Amino acid sequence: MARLTKAQREWRPGMPKKRRSIKVMFASTVLTLEAFVVLFGTLAVFGLHRDTVSPPLLLGGGVLLAAAMIGTCALLSKPAGPLIGWILQLVLIATGFLDWMMFLVGGLFAVTWWYGLRAGMRLDRENRERDRMQAEWEKAHPEDGTTPAGPGTAAGTD
Repeated sequence: MARLTKAQREWRPGMPKKRRSIKVMFASTVLTLEAFVVLFGTLAVFGLHRDTVSPPLLLGGGVLLAAAMIGTCALLSKPAGPLIGWILQLVLIATGFLDWMMFLVGGLFAVTWWYGLRAGMRLDRENRERDRMQAEWEKAHPEDGTTPAGPGTAAGTD
């Protein structure tokens, strides 16, 4: 039988599901897309500059950068995760010295990274506030087993 995760071991019936961070989801999406761009960009630079740049260095560096971007997705919930992501954005922009188009691509991805972090933090903050308000409402209005009268009920059809 498979081993249970900590969340599975601690779960009890009736427990609300923990909300996932939108910031982490947005940032992971950007880093994953960047990893694909790095892999395809590596192949393009390899085809264009095979004679001027060492092919093993070029291919190894591209694969390593793509792997670092995918690996950083696992660290995004930690405080150092977004900082590592910013460093990777600078490295992606610096690949423009190999092919000038990467300055533009890296810059656009850096703006996308910034927006993903900013919008994700805002949406996470709104979700926390919504959850807090919902918990207050549920505390003030405990369920007593009766349903309120409303449209479609016997008391609300007069």
